[in-house]
Amino acid sequence: MEEEVKSVRDYLDIVKRRRWAIIIPACAIFLLAFIVTLVLPRIYRSTSTILIEEQDIPPEYVKTTVTGYAEQRLQAISQRVMSSQNLSGVISRFHLYPELKRKLTNDEIIEIMRKDIQFAAISVDVVDRSRGGSPTPMTIAFTLSYEGRSPQVVQQVANVLATLYLEENLKVRADMAREASKFLDDETKNMQEQLSQVDAKIAKFKEKHVNELPELVSINIQTLDRVEREVDMLKQQLRTAKEREGFLESQLAGIPVDASSQDRILLKDLKAKLVQLKSRYSDKHPDVRKMKAEIAELEERVKGTPAKSPGGRQRFQADDQPDNPAYVSFAAQLSSVQAEIGTLQRQIDDLNKKRNDYYRRIETSPRVEEAYKALMADRNNIQTKFDEMMKKTMEAKTAQGLEKEQMGERFTIIDPARLPEKPVKPNVPAILLIGLFLGVGAGVGTAAMKEFNDRSVRDPKVLTELMRLPVLVTVPVIVTARDVLRQKIQRKRIAVIAAVIFVIGLILIHFFVVDLVVLWARLTRRL
Repeated sequence: MEEEVKSVRDYLDIVKRRRWAIIIPACAIFLLAFIVTLVLPRIYRSTSTILIEEQDIPPEYVKTTVTGYAEQRLQAISQRVMSSQNLSGVISRFHLYPELKRKLTNDEIIEIMRKDIQFAAISVDVVDRSRGGSPTPMTIAFTLSYEGRSPQVVQQVANVLATLYLEENLKVRADMAREASKFLDDETKNMQEQLSQVDAKIAKFKEKHVNELPELVSINIQTLDRVEREVDMLKQQLRTAKEREGFLESQLAGIPVDASSQDRILLKDLKAKLVQLKSRYSDKHPDVRKMKAEIAELEERVKGTPAKSPGGRQRFQADDQPDNPAYVSFAAQLSSVQAEIGTLQRQIDDLNKKRNDYYRRIETSPRVEEAYKALMADRNNIQTKFDEMMKKTMEAKTAQGLEKEQMGERFTIIDPARLPEKPVKPNVPAILLIGLFLGVGAGVGTAAMKEFNDRSVRDPKVLTELMRLPVLVTVPVIVTARDVLRQKIQRKRIAVIAAVIFVIGLILIHFFVVDLVVLWARLTRRL
């Protein structure tokens, strides 16, 4: 019969009565947890800490072509390092997971190794004054860990993985710098070809419109003004020449072509002068002789007879030519003036043609200027792009040299992987603690079930209430020698169990204390 529990003493009686129902399941489960901690393989972990160092030369002097946040680059490098080819090489090199090679495929083993590799970024809040002093999280380092059963192998694999990260970072940065430099170099050559093509078009355009370019407009206008002034001057000279022509023609019209009448007048004058000379000089005087010779020659001319020269030769006068010297003089002057008029007229015609050509140049210049400006605008745009591309190309080559010399942002191992001294798995304190709680819970549950299914009555009062009859007498428990022996055995069992629990408790305390010391050391090192 189920009894009604009313006080703490009743609970204590139940615990005392069902102590073995509590102790046995608790000890069994706890012992099972302890066996599990002994059976589970020991897993060791070795960790490398890698610092992300900034480039040696300030970015104001040399700008790197490797852009993006450190977290993105780390994720990309992790994907490259965690590739099947790299991990397969590491597995073959250190003979990892030999117990799984017969059971699992190579891809499954590689996936297990990926899970055994742990990557964690270390970030700090950096105050950026350019952004108003707001703290910004920035990744300054990361840790790389590997877990395995052998401490020596774990350490070696962790160091190899850290080396792969360093090499992959250098390779990625060098490839990015090289690709950026190659791309910009190709674009610069493309811009240079376009610039050469535009220069060729401009050269052909200038060759076609050599006299109609915009920069020659002022020169053409000045030349046109000069040509017009020359035309005006030549026209003035032409008018003067024509006036002189008219004058000479009028003078020539009043002079007779025959010169005999003038010779006679001249002969009289010479004879009068001879008389005056004879009055002063003798006949042998040179002036008298010269005058007589001129008079004789003039007389012969008047008579129509040829006159003898001093050397004895005769001079003849053509009938078809005018023999009046004045007429001949004016005729020669008129001929000269007429030739000058022809020359002036030709010069004026040439200057008029030149003036019309300059007028045409000036009228065509606006249309030529529009097309020329379009070509020059294209040329200036391409030149600007070429200069910018050339500048970027030089910066990219400088950045490539920076990455080649390993002076850019790089990874540095500040804490290499060390030989682990203590396994990280299994977590013995946690397993034992869980086993203890589960064992106590199972024991309490077993005792409760037995107590609930037990129908016996152990109290006279309860029996009186149930039977509604008074209890006359109670018989106490009779302890025999066998019962005493059984109690001694039970005490020994309890002592052994207590000793086991005490030892396990000491082990738990030891593990907890060691974990606390390690945790405190890590926190102190980070701070």
